[in-house]
Amino acid sequence: MNEQQAGPLPNEEHHEGGFRPMTELIAAHEAAQDADITRGGPHYGEFIEQIRGLMDRARLTCPSDELTVEAIGVLKELNDRLDDAVVDEWSTPTWTRFDLPARGNITLPPFFIDHADQDGVDARITFRTFHLGGNNAAHGGHVAIGFDDLLGMTAAVHTGAVTRTASLTVDYRAITPLNTELKVRAWVERREGRKVYVRATLHDGERLCAEANGLFIVLNPGQP
Repeated sequence: MNEQQAGPLPNEEHHEGGFRPMTELIAAHEAAQDADITRGGPHYGEFIEQIRGLMDRARLTCPSDELTVEAIGVLKELNDRLDDAVVDEWSTPTWTRFDLPARGNITLPPFFIDHADQDGVDARITFRTFHLGGNNAAHGGHVAIGFDDLLGMTAAVHTGAVTRTASLTVDYRAITPLNTELKVRAWVERREGRKVYVRATLHDGERLCAEANGLFIVLNPGQP
């Protein structure tokens, strides 16, 4: 992405529509060495990967009672320890960790941005075992989540402003496989005032898995 270097993070008194100001959010992917990717520390990426691995295993695990009780104890102890590290949303590493898949956000299917500018966004996305819908295919809801984030990024890069989703329609054309790197292409079709109309496709090689179209609204300053 040809984007501006990230500046200081906002706090609750300074934000645009509940988001980090877009001139700061859109950090230069192609100049990532200039971005601040230290938040969370050097092991944050592995921390996120281990959480994703836990989510993958939990999706298919059928544990014994003994293992279940043991896991509950371990997880409870870990959750208690992590309570001391909980921060507000303005201070989380996911604002700045452009070096990690999906910025280290575990609520999103992991993706990498290959290119982003006003003409569109190109990304590689992988739906993991956790995203299983059935018969080794990704759940349609997780496909929609991936589209929503990448279309929102597309609208934001195109406008240089903060946007929110107004509507999102996904058409599922074929099975979306798990644990396979897929290609997403997203672009803005047109803008009408504060309305930004965007489209995207999801491909497994030459096969179209899904496509989406959405309407995003540019927020006024301070609009939630």
